[in-house]
Amino acid sequence: YDRLLRIRALRWEYGSVLPNTIQFHMSAEEVEWFNRYKKSLATYMRSVGGEEGLDLTQDIKPPKSLYIEVRCLRDYGEFEIDDGTTVLLKKNSQHFLPRWKCEQLIRQGVLEHILS
Repeated sequence: YDRLLRIRALRWEYGSVLPNTIQFHMSAEEVEWFNRYKKSLATYMRSVGGEEGLDLTQDIKPPKSLYIEVRCLRDYGEFEIDDGTTVLLKKNSQHFLPRWKCEQLIRQGVLEHILS
């Protein structure tokens, strides 16, 4: 039960795709449970919050500002912001982007939040 609670917490920390280093230490049953949990959570988030749904995994901690400065840790490619602007995320590039659009990429290790 303790491992299932930890696996559930991984979904909130890393998003719907776990790093290989973590997945390597999970049994096949645990990976299957994780996949069922993420599908169940996605279904629930689509069912609430109107047309677009509500992403409950964003802003786990209340933000101090709506925009943050980030540094790209690896080449990612084009990243589109809600206003239609696209940003090219290349290794070592720095950007000032909306926090809620970056949180998932920060958890995945693509971006790093630059603290002043």
